[in-house]
Amino acid sequence: MSEELVMEYAVKGLDFGALGEASASIKRTLQHVGMEAALVRRAAVCAFEVETNIVIHAEKGIVRVRITPEWIRIEAEDEGPGIPDIELAMQEGYSTAPPYIREMGFGAGMGFANMRRCADELQVTSEVGKGTKVHLAIKVGERP
Repeated sequence: MSEELVMEYAVKGLDFGALGEASASIKRTLQHVGMEAALVRRAAVCAFEVETNIVIHAEKGIVRVRITPEWIRIEAEDEGPGIPDIELAMQEGYSTAPPYIREMGFGAGMGFANMRRCADELQVTSEVGKGTKVHLAIKVGERP
């Protein structure tokens, strides 16, 4: 792959029927362009976690992916309630998902922890009442 490939996916809040479509498409594309299996897995986990967060917490959002020979970059931006305490939200097991979401098997509080484990870079910004932006980057090649 010698140039940048850009993809964008609209994600609707509470649309559990479509959950996983964006991350599965990203995974297939990465496989198609010949990325190593470990990179594909890491990117797919990150994409699924940001997609899940939008479905659980926001009205709607966008997941954008930029693939270059050097990086896989995933950016998610949502129109949701925002995160009042990002440091707390990053703690493994912390969740603000309501009980009915947990009963469906989601909202265990592992999203940001999984992103942090799989990404080489992770930045989360949020404004209460406006939404959240997540920027992830995975270095292609050896993990730094």
